[in-house]
Amino acid sequence: MKAKIITYWIATVLLCAQMAFAAFAYFTRQPKVVEGFGSLGYPEYFPILLGTAKSLGVFALLIPGFALLKEWAYAGFTFTFLGAIWSHLAMNQDKAAMMPLAALVLLSISCLLRPESRRVVARHRIAETHEPHDVGLPSGTTGGR
Repeated sequence: MKAKIITYWIATVLLCAQMAFAAFAYFTRQPKVVEGFGSLGYPEYFPILLGTAKSLGVFALLIPGFALLKEWAYAGFTFTFLGAIWSHLAMNQDKAAMMPLAALVLLSISCLLRPESRRVVARHRIAETHEPHDVGLPSGTTGGR
């Protein structure tokens, strides 16, 4: 169990470091970033939008609590990486597609190994175990459960 938590944190920290570095490069309009987005046909404002989203995703994954927000961050990063992979492959930039693919692997490891306390399902299960069932319902009914 300890190996699972350590692997989760390694993957999560590496992913968040990669996303924070990317966001910084986007915000500072590094020449390679501008050139890279231009080669894909994206507008000039797109790196700022993506940098903001990546920054928010990093905060969501690292701060304690907010399990639903973490779910949204995992989903947002998934769509971002799939979009980046597809964009690079569509422009015949096969080598450039490797970086978002590696990020998708880290994201998957982080998502699959995250502790129950960082999952929405866990919170739902905890709430169910503390809620009285069938209180005030006529006998034989389950209230839709």
